[in-house]
Amino acid sequence: MSTPKITKADALKYHEKDRPGKIEVVPTKPYRTQRDLALAYSPGVAEPCLEIQKDTENAYRYTGKSNLVGVISNGTAVLGLGDIGAEASKPVMEGKGLLFKIFADIDVFDIEVNETNPDKFITAVKAIAPTFGGINLEDIKAPECFEIEERLKEELDIPVMHDDQHGTAIISAAGLINALHLNGKKIEDIKIVVNGAGAAAVSCTRLYMSIGAKPENIVMCDSKGVINRKRENLSKQKKEFITDREIETLKEALVDADMFLGLSVANLLTEEMLKSMAPDPIIFALANPNPEVTYDFATTVRPDVIMATGRSDYPNQINNVLGFPYIFRGALDVRAKAINEDMKIACVNAIAALSRETVPESVNVAYNEKNLIFGKEYIVPKALDPRLIATVATAVAKAAIKSGVARKEITDWEAYQRNLNKKLGIENELLRKLHDKAKRNPKRVVFPEGDNYNIIKAAHIAATDKFAHPVLLGNKNTITRIAEENDVNISDIEIIDVNNQIHAQRRTEYAMKLSRKREREGFTFKEARERLFNRNYFAAMMVEVGDADAMITGHSIKYRSAVKIADQVIGKAETIKNYTGVNIMMTKHGPLFFADTTIESATTVDTLISTTMATAELIKRFNITPRIAMLSYANFGAVQDESSIIVHKAVEYMHTNHPELIVDGEISVDFALNNDKRDETFPFTKLKDEDVNTLIFPTLDAANISYKLLKKLGDIDSIGPILVGAAKPIHIVPLNATVRNIVNMIAMAVVDAQKE
Repeated sequence: MSTPKITKADALKYHEKDRPGKIEVVPTKPYRTQRDLALAYSPGVAEPCLEIQKDTENAYRYTGKSNLVGVISNGTAVLGLGDIGAEASKPVMEGKGLLFKIFADIDVFDIEVNETNPDKFITAVKAIAPTFGGINLEDIKAPECFEIEERLKEELDIPVMHDDQHGTAIISAAGLINALHLNGKKIEDIKIVVNGAGAAAVSCTRLYMSIGAKPENIVMCDSKGVINRKRENLSKQKKEFITDREIETLKEALVDADMFLGLSVANLLTEEMLKSMAPDPIIFALANPNPEVTYDFATTVRPDVIMATGRSDYPNQINNVLGFPYIFRGALDVRAKAINEDMKIACVNAIAALSRETVPESVNVAYNEKNLIFGKEYIVPKALDPRLIATVATAVAKAAIKSGVARKEITDWEAYQRNLNKKLGIENELLRKLHDKAKRNPKRVVFPEGDNYNIIKAAHIAATDKFAHPVLLGNKNTITRIAEENDVNISDIEIIDVNNQIHAQRRTEYAMKLSRKREREGFTFKEARERLFNRNYFAAMMVEVGDADAMITGHSIKYRSAVKIADQVIGKAETIKNYTGVNIMMTKHGPLFFADTTIESATTVDTLISTTMATAELIKRFNITPRIAMLSYANFGAVQDESSIIVHKAVEYMHTNHPELIVDGEISVDFALNNDKRDETFPFTKLKDEDVNTLIFPTLDAANISYKLLKKLGDIDSIGPILVGAAKPIHIVPLNATVRNIVNMIAMAVVDAQKE
């Protein structure tokens, strides 16, 4: 998963457009009526206030404190930007809040404190601490960050963690445990060289000692060389790691070293240094964006190395997102007073153990891997592993209870884990998996509407992020002018002008193949050749003959016209009776698949069956189990009219011929999506205890109106409509689709083409 190239304009537009920033406050209680407002504020709000006055622990019961973390910074050590100030750090803090929400469903207020004096900063944080269930300190420079965290941990009774220190320490410690598991060495025996003496390096080294590393086996270096007894004016933290060895340089320190931990600057390690290390060395080169030694160079010089970096385009990414969302999740859920060493070590062990388990197919699919398996190139889990939240948060919560810092007990751990899994940002997870899978094996996608700005921009994003190889059809001068006017770089994107004489031979060849394929359907060679001046026909033929892997159209052509061209050139898959249009609606409860939203206006039992089967197959490609409600306005035979009878018969067929599918109906949408109401009223249904994720509508009108209404009024993102049933990947975006819609559809088309 390579890191995408982001332009300045893209980054600024992302943060500015629509509602500026990345997070917002959303009400969690009804507020539509006067009674609702009276309960929410005056006079109703007085009652919980008085209960909290009696016992401050009631704040966890009556307010959002139990799920609220403060991400707090003074902006003195922001990412790779350094001391840029509190206000300039706000985009980073909002970003951290976004990660908390999508990975662990934790709410965040980001607080930027314009204060560099540690005492005054601590005073400010302590004053606002009652707001929060936990505090994530972020981007505070060393050595002040050590004092700030230590004092806040001592003086507050809520979890406090400086993630810049402990996040890298926790994830790298898990990686170290597994690297040692592979090379057969013991942590108490290995010689460790740490290059860099900042907050993360100090925390990593301390944690390694907590899990068994011996202080006498550790050498730490800073920009001036080895931290030894000859050095003067060392900080309190550096003094912890003074070595008695008579060495001065990193080069000397690395001789016979078993592990190198880099948290410093790029390209430090030479071939000589690498070769001087002990057999089966471990190298964690974590400088970002460029590590102390590149993965390819290190593995070439030392084939026996186990290597990790901070980058996503190499194996074994040491990524803080594997830890901090779930550490705070577990701590909040037991109302922990602190995040202590036991909780951090529990997190380390949980992450390490998870890496050694069988990897779910969903993770293999997301990263386009055939079989991720514990080994030298897989020593820490992937960031999109859905098991992380239940595994890590549970381990942290248990450690908090056992170590005596929890104020709330959990007795049913299975129920707790089930609840954790529901907290995943599944709607975002689906899109992430889709894009990440596309990146693993990019395909050639052709766009007949290549002279449209939205298409050009989307193609640029796909090419820059390396999840597709776009081909734009249209006049090259026109396309280039539009791109230049909008500052979009398309220098690496292929452009084909189908009307140019240089493509005459290709048109002729395409026409011969198309006329032969459709010669008994009224397509003469002359007619086929004329149609191939139409870019949609030309693009479809590119896919048909293998000159492109997928096609995307529809931005400026009617949907049915595009489907007709696809049918004439590509045709249906052998097992499909009719095309189906599926929209994926990204709701806060997870993806909902709607069908048929665009194709079949004449509903019969056969078309409903075909739609259901095609939609189920599409959903399975996302490694999601389809749980299907076949909708009607009535429930299970309550009304005997033509439309409900058609649905009833289709359901009967599915139950008889495809009992492996979770499908039932006819059922109204309110019962389909309300588990308690449905299961109590209709306990016999095959949907009992299931969260429905697929809605098969009784008519095209109902499906089309429903998805558009939900998208408009619910402000819900969507993918689609996805054309299911074509023999080869052709997808049709809605008229005037946004750039975001098109980008998502490109990823869908690439993943679709990968199955070929």
